[in-house]
Amino acid sequence: MALKLLYITNNPQIAKIAESNGVDRIMVDMEYIGKALRQGGRDSVQNHHTLEDVRAVRESVETAQLVVRVNPIHEAGEDYTSSEDEIDGAIANGADVLMLPYFKTAAEVKRFLDCVNGRCHTILLLETKEAVEVLDEILALPGVEEIHIGMNDLSISCGKSFLFELLTDGTIEEICRKVRRRGIPVGFGGVASLGRGDVPAEMIIIEHYRLGSTGAILSRSFCNVNKIDNLEAASEIFFRGVREIRTLEEICEFHRKFFIENAETLDKAVKEAAAKKRAEKK
Repeated sequence: MALKLLYITNNPQIAKIAESNGVDRIMVDMEYIGKALRQGGRDSVQNHHTLEDVRAVRESVETAQLVVRVNPIHEAGEDYTSSEDEIDGAIANGADVLMLPYFKTAAEVKRFLDCVNGRCHTILLLETKEAVEVLDEILALPGVEEIHIGMNDLSISCGKSFLFELLTDGTIEEICRKVRRRGIPVGFGGVASLGRGDVPAEMIIIEHYRLGSTGAILSRSFCNVNKIDNLEAASEIFFRGVREIRTLEEICEFHRKFFIENAETLDKAVKEAAAKKRAEKK
């Protein structure tokens, strides 16, 4: 099954280009509360999209799912409404999916799910070590539909200097195993265009398949609209980039099927041989 690719933008024209080139999800990113402080000046994406952006992108996309990342659970303040009002506003303006970031407790997740109350699909963005520690409790909550592991914040929370260290120290593998065991879709991190990234994107995509991931975010470097001066250039980047990812996925899927079929054949052969051995002893 192909990865669900997600791209973050509040530009309706770019959203349409991404959609027309096979991107499955467009995210309008409203999260900003506390983000700059906790990321400590790192070169990470920090947006401050609005409900007006949600409405504009909703009018632009047709087949892609519109994802809205809301702020972490919070009360109303001088500069923002409560989580409940923010969630209601995102749904009213056309969100297909709501993503909850930076939670630490099952109580926060429950408050989010209770407020959504089945009105749209939900994704929990797992990106704190505290949430990882209570993941079993979170997964036991009714209404948990999908998990995405936010590797940038989680690496900070875990004291790592580089986000992809979580792929090699067993952290992501253990989380994926635990979530998949519950029958819940799980994705992680972001990917650049093939051949690019601090770690080549093709290595990361192959790891997605090994771990049974269902989704990835297209990173800022995949198509940095701040460095593109026309829509034709953006269209070419999406056309070429998504096509290359899908081609690699076909290879990954072939090998995954090969190993699954081999395991099934092996299981049958072992059972038949064991039955024969038992019969010979009688």
